[in-house]
Amino acid sequence: MGLRAELGTLDRSQWSAVIASFLGWTLDAFDFFLMVFMIDAIATEFHSDHAAVFTGVTLTLAARPFGALFFGWLAEKYGRRPILMIDVALFSLFEFASAFAPSLVALLVIRTLFGFAMGGEWGLGASLVMESIPPRTRGIVSGLLQEGYAAGYLLASVVFYFLFDAIGWRGMFMIGIAPALLVMVIRIWVKESPSFEAARHTERPNPLALLAKHWKTSLYVVVLMTAFNFFSHGTQDLYPQFLKTQHHFDTHTVGLLTAIMNVGAISGGILFGALSDRFSRRWAIIAAALLALPMIPLWAFSHSAAMLAVGAFLIQVAVQGAWGIVPAHLNELAPPGTRGIFPGFAYQAGNFIASINARWQSGIAEKTSYAHALALVAGVTAVVLAAWTFVGPERKGKALE
Repeated sequence: MGLRAELGTLDRSQWSAVIASFLGWTLDAFDFFLMVFMIDAIATEFHSDHAAVFTGVTLTLAARPFGALFFGWLAEKYGRRPILMIDVALFSLFEFASAFAPSLVALLVIRTLFGFAMGGEWGLGASLVMESIPPRTRGIVSGLLQEGYAAGYLLASVVFYFLFDAIGWRGMFMIGIAPALLVMVIRIWVKESPSFEAARHTERPNPLALLAKHWKTSLYVVVLMTAFNFFSHGTQDLYPQFLKTQHHFDTHTVGLLTAIMNVGAISGGILFGALSDRFSRRWAIIAAALLALPMIPLWAFSHSAAMLAVGAFLIQVAVQGAWGIVPAHLNELAPPGTRGIFPGFAYQAGNFIASINARWQSGIAEKTSYAHALALVAGVTAVVLAAWTFVGPERKGKALE
């Protein structure tokens, strides 16, 4: 059956869950990536250096596993849908509050709270979707769902391109309240996960106890997601700063190149997600990770805007190609009774460990160059990710009961 035919098997309720979860991750990422475009402006207003402002990115990432654990636990108890609505409203509120920070310290506190709320969205949305769709469509839908992250980055780059020079960094954060409108969409059109509904009135073990019981699987996936997060954040978070600092591009050029990068990301996620349905989750991840290696010289060391654009497009086909498989892979690896909490916590625990990347990578850039810092992290993590995936398990097509 072709991809179009497979997607055609989804009914209206299933499509509503897919679209709402995709938009949730898109708008969540949009709010997160607004920050990385505004490092210069924030540092200038608060008379600080870039490394100190990048602490805001680090704190956002570090807070996410705690949010994933908290909101995931609530989702196992009260359902995916209502907790997802609360989570979206909270991260939108904290994004809006960032616009009114009177000092850098206050901004860092607000960004930490934003990270806590942001931590819940991915796991809730992914489990809601994967529990609602047929197994044969998980790979392609996984790629579509995960690339909400790239779509959010793309949206942030477009908003930066058109509005930053006019409204400044505080105005940009005010726009971040927009995702709150998604709560109404979820409330009206999205149904609860069939798996949760089937087990709503049964007594289930404590999901935290189940995580502890399956500690080997949990540990493996946390290490896997650490490599994944170094792979994505190591190629994305400093990219706008690389273009501004090393190449001295203006706002419009930075926005355009970042948008092109994210078009590549979306293409790669959907392509490799679909390939994982045809072949294997593990081998699709390995192929995508290793594909990044020959792209690094073109991406990091080109001199013209045109060649940098080609490199950015191609490397994100590889990076987000690997990432496109993650929602399906993690939900299939999750022990029964933990899908509300396991995928999101594992993802964000990896984020917590990898949260040092922005500050660490910017430190390397100041001592050498942004090009060397980007190339180093991308090359090392591509190899580590491929190797760790190779030794790990796969449960493609597993029933999500």
